[in-house]
Amino acid sequence: MSALTPASEVILRHSEQFGSHHLLLAGDIQDTLATQIDATSVRVHTNQYHHWQSLIRTLGDNALFGLVAEKGFTQSCDTLIYYWPKSKQEARFQLRSLFSVLPKDIDIFVVGENRSGVRSVDKLMEGMATFRKIDSARRCSLFYGRLEHEVLFDQENWWNSYQVENVTVNTLPGIFSQDGLDVGSRLLLSTFDKPLSGNLLDIACGAGVLAAVLGKKNPELALTLSDVNAAAIASSKATLKANKLKGHVVVSNVYSNIEDKFNWIISNPPFHDGLKTNLQAADDLIRQAPNYLKPGGKLRIVANAFLPYPDLLDKTFGNHEIIAQTGKFKVYQATKKF
Repeated sequence: MSALTPASEVILRHSEQFGSHHLLLAGDIQDTLATQIDATSVRVHTNQYHHWQSLIRTLGDNALFGLVAEKGFTQSCDTLIYYWPKSKQEARFQLRSLFSVLPKDIDIFVVGENRSGVRSVDKLMEGMATFRKIDSARRCSLFYGRLEHEVLFDQENWWNSYQVENVTVNTLPGIFSQDGLDVGSRLLLSTFDKPLSGNLLDIACGAGVLAAVLGKKNPELALTLSDVNAAAIASSKATLKANKLKGHVVVSNVYSNIEDKFNWIISNPPFHDGLKTNLQAADDLIRQAPNYLKPGGKLRIVANAFLPYPDLLDKTFGNHEIIAQTGKFKVYQATKKF
Protein backbone atom coordinates (compact mmCIF):
# COMPACT_ATOMS: atom_id res chain seq x y z
CA MET A 1 0.00 0.00 0.00
CA SER A 2 1.38 3.40 -0.96
CA ALA A 3 -0.52 6.09 -2.85
CA LEU A 4 -3.94 6.98 -1.55
CA THR A 5 -6.92 5.44 -3.30
CA PRO A 6 -9.65 7.63 -4.81
CA ALA A 7 -11.89 6.66 -1.88
CA SER A 8 -9.33 7.94 0.63
CA GLU A 9 -8.89 11.15 -1.34
CA VAL A 10 -12.62 11.74 -0.96
CA ILE A 11 -12.32 11.15 2.79
CA LEU A 12 -9.52 13.73 2.99
CA ARG A 13 -11.83 16.34 1.49
CA HIS A 14 -13.65 16.15 4.86
CA SER A 15 -10.63 15.77 7.11
CA GLU A 16 -11.48 18.89 9.14
CA GLN A 17 -14.39 16.93 10.65
CA PHE A 18 -12.15 14.28 12.16
CA GLY A 19 -9.53 16.24 14.11
CA SER A 20 -11.20 15.89 17.52
CA HIS A 21 -12.59 12.40 16.93
CA HIS A 22 -11.58 8.84 17.79
CA LEU A 23 -11.68 7.06 14.44
CA LEU A 24 -12.19 3.43 13.50
CA LEU A 25 -11.33 2.61 9.88
CA ALA A 26 -12.61 -0.71 8.54
CA GLY A 27 -13.69 -2.53 5.41
CA ASP A 28 -11.81 -2.73 2.12
CA ILE A 29 -8.81 -0.64 3.18
CA GLN A 30 -6.30 -0.43 0.34
CA ASP A 31 -3.83 2.23 1.51
CA THR A 32 -2.23 3.86 4.54
CA LEU A 33 -4.60 6.79 5.08
CA ALA A 34 -5.01 5.62 8.67
CA THR A 35 -1.37 6.51 9.34
CA GLN A 36 -1.75 9.99 7.81
CA ILE A 37 -5.17 11.31 8.81
CA ASP A 38 -5.31 13.92 11.58
CA ALA A 39 -7.49 12.72 14.47
CA THR A 40 -7.36 12.37 18.24
CA SER A 41 -6.89 8.62 17.80
CA VAL A 42 -7.07 6.15 14.93
CA ARG A 43 -7.77 2.44 15.01
CA VAL A 44 -8.06 0.06 12.07
CA HIS A 45 -9.79 -3.27 11.68
CA THR A 46 -9.03 -5.27 8.53
CA ASN A 47 -9.64 -8.84 7.48
CA GLN A 48 -6.80 -8.65 4.94
CA TYR A 49 -3.53 -9.83 6.45
CA HIS A 50 -1.24 -8.14 3.92
CA HIS A 51 -2.82 -4.76 4.59
CA TRP A 52 -2.54 -5.30 8.33
CA GLN A 53 1.17 -6.03 7.84
CA SER A 54 1.60 -2.59 6.27
CA LEU A 55 -0.36 -0.78 8.96
CA ILE A 56 1.11 -2.28 12.14
CA ARG A 57 4.52 -0.76 11.38
CA THR A 58 3.02 2.61 12.31
CA LEU A 59 -0.14 1.81 14.26
CA GLY A 60 1.05 -1.18 16.29
CA ASP A 61 -1.73 -2.52 18.50
CA ASN A 62 -4.15 0.04 17.07
CA ALA A 63 -4.33 -2.10 13.92
CA LEU A 64 -6.32 -5.32 14.29
CA PHE A 65 -6.49 -8.24 11.86
CA GLY A 66 -9.38 -10.65 12.14
CA LEU A 67 -12.75 -11.76 10.83
CA VAL A 68 -14.70 -9.49 13.21
CA ALA A 69 -13.72 -6.72 15.60
CA GLU A 70 -14.15 -7.10 19.35
CA LYS A 71 -15.95 -4.61 21.58
CA GLY A 72 -12.83 -4.00 23.65
CA PHE A 73 -11.09 -2.76 20.52
CA THR A 74 -13.89 -0.50 19.27
CA GLN A 75 -15.53 0.88 22.42
CA SER A 76 -13.41 4.06 22.57
CA CYS A 77 -14.24 5.03 18.96
CA ASP A 78 -16.86 7.65 18.16
CA THR A 79 -16.59 7.69 14.36
CA LEU A 80 -16.52 4.84 11.84
CA ILE A 81 -15.04 5.25 8.37
CA TYR A 82 -15.99 2.19 6.33
CA TYR A 83 -14.54 1.34 2.92
CA TRP A 84 -17.13 -0.47 0.82
CA PRO A 85 -15.89 -3.78 -0.69
CA LYS A 86 -16.82 -5.18 -4.11
CA SER A 87 -19.34 -7.63 -2.60
CA LYS A 88 -22.59 -6.29 -1.15
CA GLN A 89 -23.00 -9.42 0.93
CA GLU A 90 -19.53 -8.89 2.41
CA ALA A 91 -20.45 -5.27 3.20
CA ARG A 92 -23.62 -6.41 5.01
CA PHE A 93 -21.64 -8.98 7.00
CA GLN A 94 -18.91 -6.53 7.99
CA LEU A 95 -21.16 -3.58 8.78
CA ARG A 96 -23.56 -5.64 10.89
CA SER A 97 -20.64 -7.14 12.81
CA LEU A 98 -19.15 -3.67 13.35
CA PHE A 99 -22.49 -2.15 14.38
CA SER A 100 -22.87 -4.88 17.01
CA VAL A 101 -19.71 -3.72 18.82
CA LEU A 102 -20.03 0.05 18.32
CA PRO A 103 -21.95 2.50 20.51
CA LYS A 104 -25.39 3.70 19.45
CA ASP A 105 -25.39 7.15 17.74
CA ILE A 106 -21.83 6.72 16.45
CA ASP A 107 -21.05 8.79 13.34
CA ILE A 108 -20.64 6.59 10.25
CA PHE A 109 -18.96 7.53 6.99
CA VAL A 110 -19.21 4.97 4.17
CA VAL A 111 -17.08 5.50 1.07
CA GLY A 112 -16.54 3.44 -2.04
CA GLU A 113 -16.26 3.36 -5.79
CA ASN A 114 -19.62 3.77 -7.49
CA ARG A 115 -19.15 0.54 -9.46
CA SER A 116 -18.81 -1.37 -6.16
CA GLY A 117 -22.47 -0.86 -5.27
CA VAL A 118 -21.83 1.61 -2.45
CA ARG A 119 -24.90 3.60 -3.46
CA SER A 120 -27.06 0.78 -2.09
CA VAL A 121 -25.83 1.37 1.48
CA ASP A 122 -29.01 3.07 2.66
CA LYS A 123 -31.20 0.21 1.46
CA LEU A 124 -28.90 -2.52 2.80
CA MET A 125 -28.60 -0.89 6.23
CA GLU A 126 -32.30 -0.05 6.52
CA GLY A 127 -33.50 -0.36 10.09
CA MET A 128 -30.02 0.16 11.52
CA ALA A 129 -28.89 3.52 10.13
CA THR A 130 -30.11 6.08 7.62
CA PHE A 131 -27.54 7.40 5.15
CA ARG A 132 -27.35 10.41 2.89
CA LYS A 133 -24.77 11.19 0.25
CA ILE A 134 -22.50 14.06 1.25
CA ASP A 135 -19.88 13.97 -1.49
CA SER A 136 -19.09 12.51 -4.89
CA ALA A 137 -15.72 12.67 -6.60
CA ARG A 138 -13.14 10.48 -8.32
CA ARG A 139 -15.93 8.05 -9.29
CA CYS A 140 -16.59 7.49 -5.60
CA SER A 141 -19.43 8.38 -3.27
CA LEU A 142 -19.30 9.27 0.42
CA PHE A 143 -22.32 8.70 2.65
CA TYR A 144 -22.95 9.85 6.20
CA GLY A 145 -25.24 8.33 8.80
CA ARG A 146 -25.63 7.56 12.49
CA LEU A 147 -26.21 4.21 14.13
CA GLU A 148 -29.82 4.44 15.26
CA HIS A 149 -30.38 1.10 16.97
CA GLU A 150 -28.46 -1.60 18.74
CA VAL A 151 -27.58 -4.39 16.33
CA LEU A 152 -27.27 -8.10 17.08
CA PHE A 153 -24.82 -10.21 15.10
CA ASP A 154 -24.34 -13.97 15.03
CA GLN A 155 -21.65 -15.25 12.68
CA GLU A 156 -23.34 -18.66 12.51
CA ASN A 157 -26.23 -17.13 10.55
CA TRP A 158 -23.94 -16.16 7.67
CA TRP A 159 -22.63 -19.53 6.54
CA ASN A 160 -23.34 -20.91 3.08
CA SER A 161 -22.47 -24.38 1.83
CA TYR A 162 -22.45 -26.34 -1.42
CA GLN A 163 -21.17 -29.65 -2.73
CA VAL A 164 -18.26 -30.36 -5.07
CA GLU A 165 -18.20 -34.06 -5.84
CA ASN A 166 -18.42 -35.65 -2.36
CA VAL A 167 -16.97 -32.60 -0.58
CA THR A 168 -18.97 -30.08 1.45
CA VAL A 169 -17.65 -26.54 0.98
CA ASN A 170 -18.45 -23.99 3.70
CA THR A 171 -18.19 -20.28 2.90
CA LEU A 172 -18.64 -16.86 4.46
CA PRO A 173 -19.50 -13.63 2.60
CA GLY A 174 -16.71 -12.15 0.50
CA ILE A 175 -15.02 -15.47 -0.28
CA PHE A 176 -14.14 -16.22 -3.90
CA SER A 177 -16.58 -18.86 -5.20
CA GLN A 178 -18.88 -18.22 -2.27
CA ASP A 179 -21.94 -19.76 -3.93
CA GLY A 180 -20.41 -22.45 -6.13
CA LEU A 181 -17.18 -23.70 -7.67
CA ASP A 182 -15.76 -21.32 -10.27
CA VAL A 183 -14.89 -22.50 -13.77
CA GLY A 184 -11.13 -22.00 -13.35
CA SER A 185 -10.88 -24.07 -10.17
CA ARG A 186 -13.01 -26.78 -11.76
CA LEU A 187 -10.59 -26.94 -14.68
CA LEU A 188 -7.60 -27.12 -12.33
CA LEU A 189 -9.16 -29.98 -10.35
CA SER A 190 -9.87 -31.89 -13.56
CA THR A 191 -6.12 -32.13 -14.24
CA PHE A 192 -5.46 -34.22 -11.11
CA ASP A 193 -6.36 -37.62 -12.55
CA LYS A 194 -3.58 -39.61 -10.84
CA PRO A 195 -2.98 -40.33 -7.13
CA LEU A 196 -1.00 -37.71 -5.23
CA SER A 197 1.46 -38.31 -2.42
CA GLY A 198 3.65 -36.25 -0.12
CA ASN A 199 2.53 -32.81 0.98
CA LEU A 200 0.57 -30.08 -0.77
CA LEU A 201 0.24 -26.33 -0.27
CA ASP A 202 -2.89 -24.56 -1.51
CA ILE A 203 -2.12 -20.82 -1.71
CA ALA A 204 -5.00 -18.32 -1.87
CA CYS A 205 -7.13 -21.23 -0.72
CA GLY A 206 -10.41 -19.34 -0.40
CA ALA A 207 -12.89 -21.77 1.13
CA GLY A 208 -10.39 -24.63 0.85
CA VAL A 209 -12.18 -26.42 -1.96
CA LEU A 210 -9.07 -27.39 -3.97
CA ALA A 211 -7.22 -28.90 -1.02
CA ALA A 212 -10.35 -30.57 0.35
CA VAL A 213 -11.25 -32.30 -2.93
CA LEU A 214 -7.68 -33.52 -3.43
CA GLY A 215 -7.36 -34.53 0.22
CA LYS A 216 -10.56 -36.56 0.04
CA LYS A 217 -9.24 -38.45 -3.00
CA ASN A 218 -5.75 -38.88 -1.53
CA PRO A 219 -6.09 -39.64 2.20
CA GLU A 220 -2.32 -39.84 2.74
CA LEU A 221 -1.73 -36.36 1.26
CA ALA A 222 -0.63 -33.83 3.91
CA LEU A 223 -2.52 -30.56 3.42
CA THR A 224 -1.49 -26.96 4.12
CA LEU A 225 -3.87 -24.15 3.16
CA SER A 226 -3.05 -20.44 3.24
CA ASP A 227 -4.77 -17.15 2.51
CA VAL A 228 -4.60 -13.46 3.49
CA ASN A 229 -8.33 -13.16 4.07
CA ALA A 230 -9.69 -13.86 7.55
CA ALA A 231 -13.01 -15.07 6.12
CA ALA A 232 -11.12 -17.49 3.88
CA ILE A 233 -9.19 -18.85 6.87
CA ALA A 234 -12.42 -19.43 8.80
CA SER A 235 -14.10 -20.97 5.75
CA SER A 236 -11.20 -23.31 5.02
CA LYS A 237 -11.15 -24.57 8.61
CA ALA A 238 -14.90 -25.17 8.42
CA THR A 239 -14.56 -27.00 5.09
CA LEU A 240 -11.85 -29.31 6.41
CA LYS A 241 -13.90 -30.02 9.56
CA ALA A 242 -17.06 -30.76 7.58
CA ASN A 243 -15.19 -33.36 5.54
CA LYS A 244 -13.26 -34.85 8.48
CA LEU A 245 -9.96 -33.86 6.88
CA LYS A 246 -6.79 -32.94 8.69
CA GLY A 247 -4.83 -29.94 7.47
CA HIS A 248 -2.83 -26.94 8.56
CA VAL A 249 -4.60 -23.63 7.80
CA VAL A 250 -2.28 -20.64 8.06
CA VAL A 251 -2.69 -16.90 7.56
CA SER A 252 0.05 -15.92 5.14
CA ASN A 253 0.84 -13.22 2.58
CA VAL A 254 1.82 -15.72 -0.12
CA TYR A 255 4.82 -17.40 1.55
CA SER A 256 5.37 -14.96 4.43
CA ASN A 257 4.38 -17.51 7.10
CA ILE A 258 5.21 -20.70 5.19
CA GLU A 259 8.18 -22.66 6.49
CA ASP A 260 8.01 -26.14 4.93
CA LYS A 261 8.89 -27.43 1.46
CA PHE A 262 6.27 -29.23 -0.60
CA ASN A 263 5.78 -31.83 -3.30
CA TRP A 264 2.92 -29.75 -4.70
CA ILE A 265 1.99 -26.07 -4.68
CA ILE A 266 -1.39 -25.37 -6.25
CA SER A 267 -3.37 -22.18 -6.65
CA ASN A 268 -6.08 -20.29 -8.44
CA PRO A 269 -4.21 -17.05 -7.71
CA PRO A 270 -6.10 -13.77 -7.39
CA PHE A 271 -5.39 -10.96 -9.79
CA HIS A 272 -7.52 -8.39 -8.01
CA ASP A 273 -7.08 -6.67 -4.67
CA GLY A 274 -10.53 -5.34 -4.01
CA LEU A 275 -11.63 -3.82 -7.32
CA LYS A 276 -8.09 -3.11 -8.51
CA THR A 277 -6.12 -5.38 -10.82
CA ASN A 278 -3.06 -6.50 -8.89
CA LEU A 279 -0.70 -9.25 -10.05
CA GLN A 280 1.74 -8.91 -7.16
CA ALA A 281 0.52 -11.97 -5.25
CA ALA A 282 0.66 -14.21 -8.31
CA ASP A 283 4.07 -12.80 -9.22
CA ASP A 284 5.40 -13.60 -5.75
CA LEU A 285 3.72 -17.00 -5.85
CA ILE A 286 5.63 -17.99 -8.99
CA ARG A 287 8.97 -16.30 -8.34
CA GLN A 288 9.39 -17.71 -4.85
CA ALA A 289 7.92 -21.15 -5.52
CA PRO A 290 11.27 -22.95 -6.01
CA ASN A 291 12.23 -21.97 -2.45
CA TYR A 292 9.22 -23.88 -1.14
CA LEU A 293 9.26 -26.92 -3.43
CA LYS A 294 11.18 -30.10 -2.84
CA PRO A 295 13.43 -31.29 -5.70
CA GLY A 296 11.07 -32.55 -8.38
CA GLY A 297 8.16 -30.71 -6.73
CA LYS A 298 5.54 -29.15 -8.96
CA LEU A 299 3.73 -25.82 -9.12
CA ARG A 300 0.33 -26.11 -10.81
CA ILE A 301 -1.91 -23.05 -11.20
CA VAL A 302 -4.93 -21.99 -13.20
CA ALA A 303 -5.22 -18.49 -14.63
CA ASN A 304 -7.04 -16.42 -17.19
CA ALA A 305 -5.30 -17.04 -20.48
CA PHE A 306 -4.48 -13.35 -21.04
CA LEU A 307 -2.39 -13.00 -17.87
CA PRO A 308 1.40 -12.79 -18.38
CA TYR A 309 2.48 -15.90 -16.48
CA PRO A 310 4.26 -18.02 -19.16
CA ASP A 311 7.35 -15.80 -19.35
CA LEU A 312 7.54 -15.55 -15.57
CA LEU A 313 7.31 -19.33 -15.24
CA ASP A 314 10.08 -19.79 -17.78
CA LYS A 315 12.33 -17.24 -16.08
CA THR A 316 11.75 -18.90 -12.71
CA PHE A 317 11.80 -22.60 -13.60
CA GLY A 318 13.49 -22.68 -17.01
CA ASN A 319 10.33 -23.96 -18.70
CA HIS A 320 6.68 -24.78 -18.13
CA GLU A 321 3.90 -26.80 -19.70
CA ILE A 322 0.22 -26.15 -20.35
CA ILE A 323 -1.67 -29.20 -19.20
CA ALA A 324 -5.24 -27.99 -19.83
CA GLN A 325 -6.91 -25.00 -21.42
CA THR A 326 -10.24 -23.60 -22.51
CA GLY A 327 -11.04 -20.44 -24.40
CA LYS A 328 -10.65 -18.45 -21.18
CA PHE A 329 -8.37 -20.40 -18.82
CA LYS A 330 -5.07 -22.24 -18.88
CA VAL A 331 -3.57 -24.61 -16.33
CA TYR A 332 0.20 -24.20 -16.08
CA GLN A 333 2.67 -26.57 -14.48
CA ALA A 334 6.34 -26.07 -13.71
CA THR A 335 8.73 -28.48 -12.00
CA LYS A 336 11.63 -27.70 -9.73
CA LYS A 337 14.76 -29.37 -11.04
CA PHE A 338 16.51 -31.97 -8.92
